[in-house]
Amino acid sequence: MGKQIIDEISGLLLIYSDGSIERPRSCKVDAVDQVYNLIAPVTASQAFVDGVATRDLEINPNTGIWARIYLPETLPEMSQVEKYPIVLHFHGGGFCIGSADWRCCNLFLSRLVKQCRVICVSVDYRLAPEHRLPAACEDAMESVEWLHRLARGDWEDPWLSRYGDFARCVLVGESAGGNLVHEVAIRAAAAMESLRPLVLRGGIMIHPGFVREKRSRSEMETPPDLAMLRTEMVDKLFRLALPKGSTKDHPIANPMGPFAPNVQHMNLPPFLVAIAEHDLMRDTQFEYCEAMKIAGKSVEVLISKNVGHCFYLHDNLVNTDANFSKQADNIFDAIRTFITTCCRDTSKYKLHP
Repeated sequence: MGKQIIDEISGLLLIYSDGSIERPRSCKVDAVDQVYNLIAPVTASQAFVDGVATRDLEINPNTGIWARIYLPETLPEMSQVEKYPIVLHFHGGGFCIGSADWRCCNLFLSRLVKQCRVICVSVDYRLAPEHRLPAACEDAMESVEWLHRLARGDWEDPWLSRYGDFARCVLVGESAGGNLVHEVAIRAAAAMESLRPLVLRGGIMIHPGFVREKRSRSEMETPPDLAMLRTEMVDKLFRLALPKGSTKDHPIANPMGPFAPNVQHMNLPPFLVAIAEHDLMRDTQFEYCEAMKIAGKSVEVLISKNVGHCFYLHDNLVNTDANFSKQADNIFDAIRTFITTCCRDTSKYKLHP
């Protein structure tokens, strides 16, 4: 008898009886065609396409961490080329699926760099269950340290070294990537001075994957079709991703829980937390924001009305539904304003092309 599927997550992650794991990137089942359209791999293009060029590079050959860089096109009539704030991005996927080359990530980040005038580094980190947490956190922090070495001139990157302002770096992550934004912020808090000239100016968490062991009301009462996510899927993702023996009160899943470090005396940057009204995890996201405010941290909250988890990544809905389109516009507007505000106190650089 050949190997059998013993566990899976919506066909996106297949675990076999021989221990092997597969993450299909295509499917012939019509019902899930739209999902696979979102995760279809997109090849990087150093030629500008719709105002954005992309390039892949290796961060750590030993662990396989790599990143995709997004560079906005400079308008021909500009006599000078500005140095852009750097967005360090962590994709979502419950720590078990996701990739920096997913089509939905490429669409989101292409729009972000054009509208916000930033250069973006999107990190492709190790995934569970092959690499359980805290592997993704370690990879995320390694990407910060990699940027730091680049900032201090250990070597040069043709895009980041020329166009990126390392003194204006903002963390961005959606879903599980939002958890990584928090983790990087608290890990970097004790090393702020040693990271210079790299400066983390802020963190943006879009629908972060914050949960707790005890079910929240929003988890129990939100219909899956509105949430665009199922509690069973969330449970399984964390079961496969968290260290063995851990519950959902682990600090990476529940950063406001009983086992999380006290952030009151940590030097954390300001945060923007985007919450979808129908997200299963909205209650725990609000709990996080309240806990951070009680600890004296700067937290701005954006609520997207009548939409579910990571709705803005579904371009077919954003392009056809007026409310989806409006709420997606609001997210990009809030991100642009937040980045501008975070970076306001830093002098503006100009560089002749």
